[in-house]
Amino acid sequence: MSVNELYTTYTRVWIPDEEHIWKAAEITRDYKQGESVLYLKLEDGPLLEYPVGPKSNPLPFLRNPDILVGENDLTALSYLHEPAVLHNLRVRFLESNHIYTYCGIVLVAINPYENLQIYGEEVINAYSGQNMGDMDPHIFAVAEEAYKQMARDERNQSIIVSGESGAGKTVSAKYAMRFFATVGGSSNDSNVEEKVLASSPIMEAIGNAKTTRNDNSSRFGKYIEIGFSQNYHIIGANMRTYLLEKSRVVFQAEEERNYHIFYQLCASASLSELQDLSLTSAQDFAYTSMGENIFIEGVSDADDLTKTRQAFRLLGIKDASQNGIFKVLASILHLGNIEIYSERDGESCHVSSDDVHLKHFCRLLGLEPPQMEHWLCHRKLVTTSETYIKNMSSKQATNARNALAKHIYARMFDWIVAHINVALHTTSKQHSFIGVLDIYGFETFEVNSFEQFCINYANEKLQQQFNSHVFKLEQEEYMKEQIPWTLIDFYDNQPCIDLIEARLGVLDLLDEECKVPKGTDQNWAQKLYKRHGSSAHFQKPRMSNTSFIINHFADDVAYECDGFLEKNRDTVYDEQINILKASQVELVADLFSDKDGGSSLKTSKVNVRAAKSAPKASNKENRKTVGLQFRSSLHLLMETLNATTPHYVRCIKPNDFKEAFSFDSRRAVQQLRACGVLETIRISAAGYPSRWTYGDFFSRYRVLMHKSDMLCADKKLVCKKLLETLIKDKDMFQFGKTKIFFRAGQVAYLEKLRADKFRAACIMIQKTVRGWLHRVRYQKIRKSAILLQRYGRGYLARRYAEYLRLTRAAMVCQKNYRMVRERRAYLTVRNAAVVIQAFTRGMFTRKIYNQLMLHYKATIIQRNVRGWLQRTKYRRMRHAAIVLQCAVRRARAQRLYKKLKKEAGSGERLKKLDAGMENKIVQLQRKIDDKGKEYRAQNEQLLQTNTNLGSELSRLQKQLQQINSSQSDTTELSALQAELERLRAELAEAQEQKSKIVEDHRVEKLDLTERLAELVEENSLLKSEKEELNLKIRQQSSRAAEDVGNALLRAEMDAERRRYQNLLKEYSRMEQRYENLKEEVSLTKFQPGHHRSLSNQSSQGSDSNYTSISTSEVGDSEDAIQLVDEMGVDKAAMDISVFIKLQKRVRELEHERKQLQANVDKMEELARQQGSVVKSSSVEQQAADMAYNNLKRQELESENKKLKNDLNELHRSVADRDSSDELQSSYNLLLSQFRAANEELDARKEEVLILRTQIVTAVEQQEKKQLEGDNLAEDSSLPADKDEALRAYQGLRESKKLLEAQLQSQNRQHGDELEALHTQIELLKDDIEKKQEKLNYTTSLSPEALLEYSVQLEITRLTDDNLDLKELVEKLEKNERKLKKQLRIYMKKVQELEVSRSSRAKADLGRQVTLQRKEKDFEGMFEYCKEDEALLIKLLITDMRPDDVSGTVPCLPAYVLFMCVRHADYINDDNKVEALLTASINAIKRVLKRNDDFDTTSFWLANTSRLLHCLKQYSGDEAFMVHNTAKQNEHSLKNFDLAEYRQVLSDLSIQIYQQLIRVAESVIQPMIVSAMLESESIPSLAGVKPMGYRNRSSSMDTDGDGPSSYTLQALIRQLGQFHTIMRDHGLDPEIAGQVVRQLFHCINAVTLNNLLLRKDVCSWSTGMQLRYNTSQMEEWLRANNLYQSQAAATLQPIIQAAQLLQVKKKTSQDADAICSLCTSLNSQQIVKILNLYTPLNEFEERVTVSFIRNIQSCLQERNDPPQLLLDTKQTFPVLLPYAPSALSLETLHIPNSLGLDFLIRV
Repeated sequence: MSVNELYTTYTRVWIPDEEHIWKAAEITRDYKQGESVLYLKLEDGPLLEYPVGPKSNPLPFLRNPDILVGENDLTALSYLHEPAVLHNLRVRFLESNHIYTYCGIVLVAINPYENLQIYGEEVINAYSGQNMGDMDPHIFAVAEEAYKQMARDERNQSIIVSGESGAGKTVSAKYAMRFFATVGGSSNDSNVEEKVLASSPIMEAIGNAKTTRNDNSSRFGKYIEIGFSQNYHIIGANMRTYLLEKSRVVFQAEEERNYHIFYQLCASASLSELQDLSLTSAQDFAYTSMGENIFIEGVSDADDLTKTRQAFRLLGIKDASQNGIFKVLASILHLGNIEIYSERDGESCHVSSDDVHLKHFCRLLGLEPPQMEHWLCHRKLVTTSETYIKNMSSKQATNARNALAKHIYARMFDWIVAHINVALHTTSKQHSFIGVLDIYGFETFEVNSFEQFCINYANEKLQQQFNSHVFKLEQEEYMKEQIPWTLIDFYDNQPCIDLIEARLGVLDLLDEECKVPKGTDQNWAQKLYKRHGSSAHFQKPRMSNTSFIINHFADDVAYECDGFLEKNRDTVYDEQINILKASQVELVADLFSDKDGGSSLKTSKVNVRAAKSAPKASNKENRKTVGLQFRSSLHLLMETLNATTPHYVRCIKPNDFKEAFSFDSRRAVQQLRACGVLETIRISAAGYPSRWTYGDFFSRYRVLMHKSDMLCADKKLVCKKLLETLIKDKDMFQFGKTKIFFRAGQVAYLEKLRADKFRAACIMIQKTVRGWLHRVRYQKIRKSAILLQRYGRGYLARRYAEYLRLTRAAMVCQKNYRMVRERRAYLTVRNAAVVIQAFTRGMFTRKIYNQLMLHYKATIIQRNVRGWLQRTKYRRMRHAAIVLQCAVRRARAQRLYKKLKKEAGSGERLKKLDAGMENKIVQLQRKIDDKGKEYRAQNEQLLQTNTNLGSELSRLQKQLQQINSSQSDTTELSALQAELERLRAELAEAQEQKSKIVEDHRVEKLDLTERLAELVEENSLLKSEKEELNLKIRQQSSRAAEDVGNALLRAEMDAERRRYQNLLKEYSRMEQRYENLKEEVSLTKFQPGHHRSLSNQSSQGSDSNYTSISTSEVGDSEDAIQLVDEMGVDKAAMDISVFIKLQKRVRELEHERKQLQANVDKMEELARQQGSVVKSSSVEQQAADMAYNNLKRQELESENKKLKNDLNELHRSVADRDSSDELQSSYNLLLSQFRAANEELDARKEEVLILRTQIVTAVEQQEKKQLEGDNLAEDSSLPADKDEALRAYQGLRESKKLLEAQLQSQNRQHGDELEALHTQIELLKDDIEKKQEKLNYTTSLSPEALLEYSVQLEITRLTDDNLDLKELVEKLEKNERKLKKQLRIYMKKVQELEVSRSSRAKADLGRQVTLQRKEKDFEGMFEYCKEDEALLIKLLITDMRPDDVSGTVPCLPAYVLFMCVRHADYINDDNKVEALLTASINAIKRVLKRNDDFDTTSFWLANTSRLLHCLKQYSGDEAFMVHNTAKQNEHSLKNFDLAEYRQVLSDLSIQIYQQLIRVAESVIQPMIVSAMLESESIPSLAGVKPMGYRNRSSSMDTDGDGPSSYTLQALIRQLGQFHTIMRDHGLDPEIAGQVVRQLFHCINAVTLNNLLLRKDVCSWSTGMQLRYNTSQMEEWLRANNLYQSQAAATLQPIIQAAQLLQVKKKTSQDADAICSLCTSLNSQQIVKILNLYTPLNEFEERVTVSFIRNIQSCLQERNDPPQLLLDTKQTFPVLLPYAPSALSLETLHIPNSLGLDFLIRV
């Protein structure tokens, strides 16, 4: 393209600027070639005439389109030049807060001066395994690329981190090493990766310091080689250091500090272990106070020392060695404080012998103070003839002291590095390594000395290697694509390197001058001027004769010659070194010992010194200069780097003020030029920097094609035709094998053409749409006008009609109003008269009533006061008595308690209590009888006394009558008669008054009764309303509490399941690790030859990690959780408590059974031993035993009956003593039910005994007949009577066992009943006391309260009675069911025995007939021999394939295994049950360990869970028998409780589930990103943006032949395949739903993490594609009935992210809408997506910085966790719900193809 086509109106350009380096402008007038002025308009407004000249002032740089601004890779820019690079970095850093950017093969890292949450382990996992161009730029991406290339190419790698001080080199290197430690962690327990990371705090402490540019600046260079094994696990590391800045030990500039370790020691000087160092504040030492500021803001030196010491310990440096290190470092500080005093002559000096710091220095290093004092001020001159001791001046002594301090620190530094390398060293063979080079960048200061010269020399070498590598990669890309190319001219800095290191170069001349005895810096400078004055890279300053300028690749640097010779020599006097060699401290002597033979570490324990020093040559002749040493180490480093594949990280310091996210363009440009980034841009721009694949080019620019071209199938041909049409210059592009290569600026031109095409189309669309909008608007206006006219006319007509109606209505209203007004006046007068009369009558009545009430109340008050006084007096007296009684009783109780406590410690007490319970009961009964007799006797005596008193009274009355009749005094009689008349009159008067008072009281009572009735009625209404409200409130509160409780319970249960399953997962991982270690040990111990394994090896080396489990022990946490879920919290809590009690009881019974079994075995053994002696009398002895057993049984039964009678009498006595009729009736009802249940139980027991007797008899007869037949056939030598006696004995023994067990159970039952009755007696006593208290309470209540209280009591009593009765009925029904079940079982056994006895008579056809009978009466069991167990496991588990049983019942192996377990339970063989289940579990584990595919894992998960469900379904527990049929309940296990094995199978199912999730995730994980983010589910929607170097094929693994992209349909098909497999295998739908939910979480997490780390997919079109993809996933869930599995809820974060990409992002209302919309995303994720949002077209607008700040302010109220990425390894806790099977076991058939013919159907 010509200049006239490029520089047109509205084209944007970059012009130079003094302040901002580059400034943006826009062309306002088309430019014609040859014009001298370019008319521009700056971005801030003013116009500018920019002069243009062909030589002096060329045309300005063109700006890239906005769509390319902010790219991840600078090489993706169409125009590659300095302003474009600077602007792209600025936009990414300030607007998007992205600190990393690619520039070809270089990662540019800008220091944000702020802690960012982008370095967590979840970010490492996200970048691990990804190609470098697939994710946003990151240091982890570079580390992953190096790790991947090391594994793929079998070649060592290097990561070169460079930059100036404060740019973040150390932090970048640290994060790279953290990535390697996480991804390539050691395969054993050596924790090498932790040791590698632990070296960082140590090296920072001894090698980093605060400078004016950086608070933690590395003052040395280091190269760390991280070694990897053949499996690419870290096995060791090695560190090399370069050019430690020793001068910092003795000098620091203002606002700078010495090395951190000195300040750490001073800050921790108060520690007890550091008291011996005699340190104080750092301000008190000369070497640490020169910078005047000893603190760093936000840094605790004491805490850093703790971290340093922990790192020392981790690396194996013990506390004793650490103390030695600290002593050496502290001695350096004391050395700097030694005062050197000058003498008067000025040529000599001295040190005070009382100098405290000198003493501390010598004490810490183990030196002799006089010698040190002498040689600090003197030096030795050695000539050929003699030796002189020369005094030194104060300045010379100070310099020598400082040189000694630097030398000691350097030796200590090297010693620590060497020990770190020893700790990181490995004896294993290193297969490959990755080196991390953290080295200083190019430096230029106002005064540059020897250190800056060496640093810049190293950067020249690194830049040369960098340029050659970039050039090599560029040419390789062209050759790979087979396009014609020419050599690219790039800057070669070899002449500058030759100037420094060639023969007679700067370093050679410096070394030569150092050898001259009186060489000076000025002489060396003159030699440089003379030798290199004509060199193009060397200049002499005009105003100085002691400095020189070298033209480096980055900039011209002026070096001051002062100090070059001294620093290059690094002179330390031998006399001082010899004193240190003679130190009494072993560490100090080792530091300065001669290293001729090898490393000082190997000879540090033994120090061999000559008795007499031998003469030797001067140290100057043997010591290498610093420059020579640095040049040698640099050459070694370059050889190492050249032998590896380098990766480059260039760190940029954005500003000099350490401000967060502040960008100084001038400083950034300086560093970009110095670190070679712009050189990379220049090399790329010289060739073909823009590269497009044919597919991407076609997708992006198909709008520029014709319709006929788009129909062509060959996209490569279509692209060629288009480019030949659009770009006339053939040299502007090249066609490669897979890509199209463009010159710089061509992509921008194509973007311009594309934008013009879109702009023209938009104009056409706008024109059409605007015309249509105006036509529609006109039609709406016309239609509206007509409508308004019609409605206006109608409105006027309706208003007139309304006026007429209102006039008529007004007249009617006036008439009615007048009438109402007059009537209201009359009624008012009438009502007033009535009210006055009523109030007057009421007033008189109330006066009378008040007088009566006053009299009545006064009487009540007097009565109550007198009563209160008496009650108060009584209470005081009663309280005093109670207090005295309590004190006495407490003392007695304490003595009794101590006695009982002492007795309770021994078991004899419990035995005595048990033994005395029956005696107490009998005594109690006797006491009751005695009391009854006494009561009757007292009644009789009372009656006798009453009769006697009555006869005596009648006798006295008769005597009185006789005396009265004998008196005849008339005067007395008349007086008495008069008195009698008077009394009669008074009585009549009193009766009249009484009748009057009674009448008044009756009237008043009647009024009060009526009033009370009204109040009671009103109170009842209020109470009913109150009850209704209270009922509603209680219901609401109970529902709320129940909801909250259920939610909390579910949350707690989920958390508990998650913790348990995480522990189980960790256990399986540790188990796998143990297996791996065991295999490694077996491999290391393997020796050739034949080894015979033990015969019992299969049992000894079982894969099971569980011990043998007793089948009688109970405990199943999963069952308990299931009960809680099904039955509720309260009921489940009660059932669990009962469950625990039953568990304890079953264990006791099991213990008793084992003891009885042992006794029986002993008896059998004794019987076998005595069989030869006891022959004739065996039958008689057995008969006697049987008779004895019968007698014993009868005695026990009689005792049981006596106990029952005693209990009944106790019941009657308690009932007699109870005075409450209601309690007696309820108790009698319970007692009658209890008796009825006992009678039924006795009847059932008798039936059981009869049946057992029949069974024993039948067995005896059968065995007798069979034995007789065998004796006749085999002609046995044993006599018949002996065999019969043995059989009889066996039968009697069995019956004896049965009877004894039955009697023992009855005894226990009666004991329990007795205890229960005692408990009932106590409860009744308590009840009587409570009722007495209630009675006393009710007497003090008012009538209303008494009524309410009585109703409540009645309701409570009825409720309690109802609950008790229900509970009793349930218990009785349960007992009845159990007994009926046992009866059916025994009846069935009798029938089977009869059938088998009849069938055995047919000897020849017995087996055939038996088989036919079993087929007919199949009970759902399989019988097998013990020898066939291994074959059964092999055929059913080990060799079983899912396809083998694809056409049969799902989970067939599980059913077969359970039916075999049922038979073992049926025959009561616990060893067989344990062996079968243990072998099955171990076999399943081995199969899953060997086969790690989804089909097999799903198959065994279904079978394991089905076996678990079968063990639950047929366990006999009522909770699991609810959904069973009657036939299934008959198949329940009879003898064993396999709860422990249920727990084992539950754990195994969880482990298989976790393995299934891992397998499924490993299958779908490579598909997720491509299917969800990259594939075009909606065709022609996604746009393609130009990509940079990182998307070339060279950075990806192209060795694989498989497809690298997947579509959404492929992902859905894979999920459907998983679901079909699980469904075909019969996996429970709930478990399948949990699998799908976990997979959807993985899809969501991986998709969202990639979205958060990829700028290229954060666009509107991607949001549309993503929303469509998620909707398709939801549709798949609905189609497969999985929407209720909560899988769709896991997609909410990615759905909200898609909506966030699609919504408007402009106003504050949009910000509020986003905050309310994105509830599943945290604030960091929302801000990150907005920062990454990239428009794919020029018509889209970017998200402004102000809008993002507004979003951040709105999200401040959220308490989101500081986590950017989702955890892809998070697993939801799995729940294995109980799912009973509807399949009947008797209907199950085994295919013949399985080879299980040895199983016998039972």
